[in-house]
Parts: sequence; structure tokens; C-alpha cells
Amino acid sequence: MLRGEFESAAESSPDALHDAYLATLRETVEHHGVDAAVEEADVDRETMQAIADGGDPELTLETAAAVLATDPDRPDAGAIEAEALDILLMGMTTAVVDVDGVAAGIDAEMDPKEVQQKVEGRYPVTLAEYAAIHHFLEGEG
Repeated sequence: MLRGEFESAAESSPDALHDAYLATLRETVEHHGVDAAVEEADVDRETMQAIADGGDPELTLETAAAVLATDPDRPDAGAIEAEALDILLMGMTTAVVDVDGVAAGIDAEMDPKEVQQKVEGRYPVTLAEYAAIHHFLEGEG
């Protein structure tokens, strides 16, 4: 979700990219411990434990950013989320694709308006949706 961490986003599948995001979250939780991560990220214990156990809880980008921000070597959650959304917006610019193209190019049930609202951060985007959009844009760029 941060620049440079998922440079091969187009070389896999949206599911594999989503799994890579989850692995990064799991490493963060394992490093800090579930209790500390729950307290610092303000994420419920069940969700945090599922991340730690290698599960696939439905997470929003906002929640994933909060988990990543528990690592003192990372920026705060707001900055992580903003940078992640910026990656999508810049990807759309680089690929010269609009929200209609993104909506048509991903295997998600989002119309162009929903894509726009999610990419702009006006509506929550799930981590799986983010992976689908990120994968598509990296392949187009």
C-alpha cells in the first residue's frame, strides 16, 4: 500500500496482491503483538486476531492503514491511507484511464461512480477492492 512495497502488483492477480497486503499486515501485528496493535490501532480484537492468525477478515483501507501505523517506522494512518489512494489516482493518470475504464477492467461489481468515490476517499474501499483496482492500474500503466 506504500510506494515501493508492491512494485510487482501487475505481475500477479488481484487475489495474490490482496494476500500480499494481508501478509504485510500480519507481519506488523506479529511484530507488535495483538494486544498492542488492538490498543494502538483502535481495531477490535477479533479482527486483529484474524489478521494475526492468517485469516482474511474484510478490512477497509482505513483499517489496514491503522494497523500498519502501529509500526513506529511508518507514517500515521491518515498519511498511509492518503498515500495508498494517491497511488490509485496517479495510476489512473499514468495509464490514461478514467473511472469508466477502471470499472470495466476490474472483476468487481462497482459502477464508475463508486470507483470514483472510493479512489477519491469519499467512500470506504475494502482492501480487496483496493487490490483489484491497484492490480488493474499497474497492468495498464
